[in-house]
Amino acid sequence: MSIDEHSSPGALPRTERPDAPAYLTRHRVRRSAQPAADQAAGVEEDTSVPLYLRQFRGRGDHRSDPVMYDGNVVGNARAWAEVTRTKEIVPERRDQLADIDCDIYLVRHGETQGYSSESGLTPLGSWQAHRRGQELARRVFDGQKVELLCAPTNRARQTAEHLRRGLLDNVELYGRGEPDISQLNDDRNFRNFEVATPEGPRDVTSAFRLYHREMEKYERVGLGERPGWLVDVDRFWGIQQGGGDPITHWLTMPMMYFEPPVSCVRRFWRGILTARENTDARSIIVATHSGPIRAFATLAMGYDPGEPFNTEFVRVRLVAGGTTALVLYRNRVQEVVIPDLDALPPNSDTRFQE
Repeated sequence: MSIDEHSSPGALPRTERPDAPAYLTRHRVRRSAQPAADQAAGVEEDTSVPLYLRQFRGRGDHRSDPVMYDGNVVGNARAWAEVTRTKEIVPERRDQLADIDCDIYLVRHGETQGYSSESGLTPLGSWQAHRRGQELARRVFDGQKVELLCAPTNRARQTAEHLRRGLLDNVELYGRGEPDISQLNDDRNFRNFEVATPEGPRDVTSAFRLYHREMEKYERVGLGERPGWLVDVDRFWGIQQGGGDPITHWLTMPMMYFEPPVSCVRRFWRGILTARENTDARSIIVATHSGPIRAFATLAMGYDPGEPFNTEFVRVRLVAGGTTALVLYRNRVQEVVIPDLDALPPNSDTRFQE
């Protein structure tokens, strides 16, 4: 190394390197060695093949080099790589390995005209349900029987009707061999969560109409302190009108006059097991409501996976043997033990009978 004597004061010294940079030196060594290796192997160099590809092909034989472990030859590199691909790295999916006895789809209803009345679906909601039925038709096999159930509300019933039309459309399109798709049946086990009103338990939408009627009296006449059920309903629908998530409030906050989430989960399990007992269908499609679906998924997953979108579903796969089930929701699979409902303590709140 030398310093330029003519450089100005304060200038950095200039390093004179007559040799090539290290990366270029290595490249030249590899390039000069390649023809000799090809000649020794009896291979003519093909200059039309890129250098990186020629080098890769030249290293191909090294993949079969023996692999040593504790002084013993355990195989070549390729075989060793296959051995080390354990199930901990690539786990096998339980839902693909299990022998499934029956599939149950808990489908949320399509977009509705409103929750303040017992109204049906919008045109978009009808289209959503029809498209979901067409998608579910992919899961129907030749000659398979499909059972259709719904909650006893207009929006759930209309959703099930459009699901059935979509199923029939694509089952014919895919040529599934005349599967048996049942007519629609109401099942109160899959009803929405209820509110205890002076007129008896009411679906949360029906309770809203009673709430409006009673609140008008209190505001017009000034009857005094409102009863507890009005307070609970006012809080619930106040969150809805404010753009919040009232189902989260229902799941996490105790409300004296609302059916608790665990009661809905028990009803759903009873409905699933009863439907499976009463039919030989391998697929059961249920049009129901988001609150109970979300409570069911929350209990199965161990956390709140969020509100299902319109016509989104939670899939329950009953494993053969009748002891466990696989619950699938939003790319998560959880194996749960099917509860023995008769062994559970009875529901002490007689207002909400299962």
